[in-house]
Amino acid sequence: MGRDVYERNALARELYKSADALLGYELSIICFEGPEDLLRQTENTQPAVFAQSMILMKLMDRKDVSMVAGHSLGEYSALVTAGSLTFEDGLRLVRLRGKLMQQAGEKEKGTMAAIVGLEPSVVEDVCREAVSSGVVQCANFNSPGQIVVSGSVDGVRKAMGIAKSRGAKMAKELTVSGAFHSPLMQSARRELHEALTKTTIQDAQIPVYMNVTGESVQKAGEIRTFLNEQLIKPVRWEQSIQNMIRDGAKIFVEVGPGKILQGLVKRINSDVEISGIDKYDDIVKFKQVKE
Repeated sequence: MGRDVYERNALARELYKSADALLGYELSIICFEGPEDLLRQTENTQPAVFAQSMILMKLMDRKDVSMVAGHSLGEYSALVTAGSLTFEDGLRLVRLRGKLMQQAGEKEKGTMAAIVGLEPSVVEDVCREAVSSGVVQCANFNSPGQIVVSGSVDGVRKAMGIAKSRGAKMAKELTVSGAFHSPLMQSARRELHEALTKTTIQDAQIPVYMNVTGESVQKAGEIRTFLNEQLIKPVRWEQSIQNMIRDGAKIFVEVGPGKILQGLVKRINSDVEISGIDKYDDIVKFKQVKE
């Protein structure tokens, strides 16, 4: 993860070394060599994804980026890109966020499930009905017909059964370490609030379409509030992308590991241009296209 960028670019090497020093352990080694089970621990995954995303972003020409959005953890990368957070503060926050979310998942056992083929209003009704068996709510409105629910094991599994009875094409439990974006993350939210209060957050230089509302935000106070609320509220990704398109976005570039967001954007609106920056060769190609 990120190794090819590290080996082929001096600035990337400097940034990974800075991240290691700031965190007090060798995140870069975990990224490049694993073991995979250590990298997949939430407290390591979050700073690892953030670091790679931000290093790739710093190697790109960002002058023509007119708006940003990030899915859950990615919102922190979006805020650094928008000038609201520094790289260093963003890294500190995502490290703490990952640690707190992992602890909350160990304390309050929960799970998540993907529901495919139902309208948002139907899935919300399903969750309301399933609450009799335990905590459950919509966690990610990812794209048309793809919604993730989150909560207690009993609540989520009850919702899966009801969703199938309502005609869902699929109701699949996910392999996760906690019930993210649900009330079971309340303990993580309280401690993250303290860190956010002490962190310098600037007004964003460009619009940031935030998870909690799906609308553009630039004021520092609102950004701080929504980052804190994000832990227990749904990620309104479909709405965010639709609003970006409404406000003029025609070209979307996913920066960071994987292609998940590219797939979601394509399902939301297949008419926009979509690409991704994951490897060093992607940066080279992107710059050539820009030139």
